[in-house]
Amino acid sequence: MTGTTATLVQLKLSLLRNGLRQSAGRRAAYVASMVLTLLFAALQLLGLVLLRGNDHADAVIVLLIAVLALGWAVMPLFFPGGDETLDPTRLVMLPLRARPLVRALLAASLVGIGPLFTVCMLVGSVIAVARGTAAYVVGVVATVLALLVCVALARAVAAANIRLLTSRRGRDLAVLSGLVIAVGAQVVNFGAQRLGSAGLGQLEPVADVLRWVPPASAFGAVDAAGDGAYAVAAAQLALTALALVALIAVWARHLDRLMTSPDGSTVQAMSDTAVRDRSSGGPARLLPGGRTGTVMERSLRYVWRDPKTKAAWVTSLAIGLIVPVFNALQGTGSIYFACFAAGMLGIQMYNQFGQDTSAFWMVAMTISSTRDAFVELRARAYALLLITLPYTLLVTVLTTALLGDWAKLPEVLGLSCALLGAMLATGAWTSARFPYSIPQEGYKNVAPGQVGLAWISIFGGMVAAALLCAPVIVLTVLINTSADGDAWTWLLLPVGAAYGAGLTALGLRLAAPRTARRLPEILAAVSRG
Repeated sequence: MTGTTATLVQLKLSLLRNGLRQSAGRRAAYVASMVLTLLFAALQLLGLVLLRGNDHADAVIVLLIAVLALGWAVMPLFFPGGDETLDPTRLVMLPLRARPLVRALLAASLVGIGPLFTVCMLVGSVIAVARGTAAYVVGVVATVLALLVCVALARAVAAANIRLLTSRRGRDLAVLSGLVIAVGAQVVNFGAQRLGSAGLGQLEPVADVLRWVPPASAFGAVDAAGDGAYAVAAAQLALTALALVALIAVWARHLDRLMTSPDGSTVQAMSDTAVRDRSSGGPARLLPGGRTGTVMERSLRYVWRDPKTKAAWVTSLAIGLIVPVFNALQGTGSIYFACFAAGMLGIQMYNQFGQDTSAFWMVAMTISSTRDAFVELRARAYALLLITLPYTLLVTVLTTALLGDWAKLPEVLGLSCALLGAMLATGAWTSARFPYSIPQEGYKNVAPGQVGLAWISIFGGMVAAALLCAPVIVLTVLINTSADGDAWTWLLLPVGAAYGAGLTALGLRLAAPRTARRLPEILAAVSRG
């Protein structure tokens, strides 16, 4: 081990040791995460051992290694702060060349819970597919190559995107990591159900392709060696080794660029004349004039730029689509699940002023009457409807097409409009009555001491919205249970739309005077945290 490599390995160990010394809470969290990870790794290892002898074990293992490598590739994008050594810019001032630094960082990267978990998975995979002495020998080489490819892949991705990861957009990406995990869990659940009903044989076509994609190709070599196809096994190992060399070369090139090229802090800022005036063009020109258009544009900019607001919107958009569509694909869905789309986006109307945080004082300065408060709330509702209405239509039509129940399309759209109108009404009122702060740092969505307000605002408002939708729900039931109900289901669309619009207008009218009267209390509540 060279001096640089030994130094960086010791540095990694020191970072882990010093991190545990900071507080008892962090020490407990690290120990608990290690125990849970090792327990999960042991269970996975046991499952892989039990897979041995299955006719489709090789297909499962190849797919598993590919998914494992994908996890190594995306984790630095979503959790860049999880490992301080992932940031190569910390080393740019040191007199080090890229090639020796790559070797040292690669060795240091093998220290940690992640590599240990990966080793357990790789060892279990070898046991599951190896048949004969030659296969086990190839399995040892495959384990080493696959581990190095996974680590090098993570490092190359981190080095290529480190400027992004340390910027505002990188923090946006980290905030959205929970969404990716949630969507991935739904995809895995859907795939598991399909495999449970049709068997593991469905994996074979995908596995045949992945056998030649590193690092899964290394375990394709183990299976090939077990079958006596030594030439194929050698080619697959060589392909994995070439991928490792290519990843290290890419990693070294990005390290060299980071260590020799200036970043944004050393480049002179653009002059004011070079900055493009974004407010004079683009979609903003299509918005209404006056205060309404200004508030709508501000709300839409929050959705696009503010990390917490963006995460909430993208999560709602994803869940509103996943629930009805995945249930329809599984054959267990109902067309009424399409109402999830309107319900999930309607939640965004709650705590409108809390989304502004301490910047709400600038909004409060422009509200001097009930009329001003009404226009402010109405414009925020318009901005939400600008996204929600076409999205609800899209999800409802897609769900209807998957289920083939076109006769119920008008009534589901009517129910969605009524639900959306009720949530806009209750959201506007609870925004004025139960405002709370949303911390900008970290992953908390409610400031300490305001959890009760958040529960009352969101869940109380949702219960109220459900009660307000009762007339349309009752009408839907009556029409569907009547003898000639099929001839009148179309009526639910205009009724639901008119009822929802009426509820929205009423809710805004009731919330406006309360907002105008309680501006100091609202400002104090949303500025905490």
